[in-house]
Amino acid sequence: MNSNIQPSVYFVNLVISLSQTGMMQLGKIVNPMTGKEDKNIEQAKVTIGVLEMLKEKTTGNLTKEEEKMIAEVVSNLQLNYVDEINKATTKIEEEEEQKDKAQEQKKEQTEGSSPKKEENPVVE
Repeated sequence: MNSNIQPSVYFVNLVISLSQTGMMQLGKIVNPMTGKEDKNIEQAKVTIGVLEMLKEKTTGNLTKEEEKMIAEVVSNLQLNYVDEINKATTKIEEEEEQKDKAQEQKKEQTEGSSPKKEENPVVE
């Protein structure tokens, strides 16, 4: 380890790096290497888990500022994760609703185009 750099700097850089990675995986920021959105919700969940583990394993060994920073980063990623899950759920529900409407319209059109039978034919 470079003796000119304090361990706190390494910790902060690691947390910031994981935070940025998580935000990219959630589709909140674009990948600076590709300039594109690289959304991967499952991988974001893993990154959040790594940060939670890091927070747990470093308990009692951090400064107040470091504890606050990692807690805020984890909380922010968790909230954004829930937001993305809710968006995905809403999108699925909307797609299912549209599919149901389309099926209902198709059913109505099919029923409407078939010849109607007289229910009680008049017999003389």
